[in-house]
Amino acid sequence: MTRSVITVVAGPPGVGKTTWIRQQMAQSHKQGLYFSPATDSVPIDQTRLAIEVPEVEILVDSHQFQLLALKDEISAYIELGFHVNLAAIGELLDPLSYHCVAIVPPVSKNSEWHQWADQLVVGVPSFVEFAAPVMWRLPLTGQVIDTDSLEVFWYELTQGAYGAVKRAKGIFDVVDGRLLYADFVDGLAQSDFEQLNVSRHLEGQPQRFSGVEVVGENLDESAIAQTLKDCCLSEAAIRHYQQQIKQELAEANL
Repeated sequence: MTRSVITVVAGPPGVGKTTWIRQQMAQSHKQGLYFSPATDSVPIDQTRLAIEVPEVEILVDSHQFQLLALKDEISAYIELGFHVNLAAIGELLDPLSYHCVAIVPPVSKNSEWHQWADQLVVGVPSFVEFAAPVMWRLPLTGQVIDTDSLEVFWYELTQGAYGAVKRAKGIFDVVDGRLLYADFVDGLAQSDFEQLNVSRHLEGQPQRFSGVEVVGENLDESAIAQTLKDCCLSEAAIRHYQQQIKQELAEANL
């Protein structure tokens, strides 16, 4: 009988941990399970992964002990954020057999991830060293954002208007009903917003997850939050624009 496989993945922010996990799941013929401790409040990676790999089961913190009762032939991936104590995962998984993979930047050597891992995978060039790292998160579920304002905010955020941002990612509901994914790593070329493969939401305030996560130094958290608040539309404005979009879509389909 084939035993379940648990792979614990760690590394600095923006190096490509979730991308590597997504690739492994896509290549595997086993049922997949994904768990990222201490991210339930703003589950950006979980949401994107569930959309792109629908057969994956997402585990939340309150159900983490399901790992101790994994069925055979399930590939479980545990992704650890840079802020998670690497030794702590052993307390949860000690009764089980697991494999530790570190995704590291090409120039990184002798880091804590190198010392911890059973296997090293070279990821993208990512900023590794922090003097005083801060992670800031904000859930936005139910909010709809003006697309132009979002683009301006994202540009300002990633260009240092609110502090030295080293990593930022987010999922945003925008006014035309689309769900957009944004991803920034300091030192890499900016990428365009990616439209996630879900239906447009054009009926009031959406209840699907949206939110943002920022990692950096000397962040002006209150200014980031206020700017995002200013980008969000009122309920009346949401209804108005949704009616416009529905009319435009209907006319386009005639």
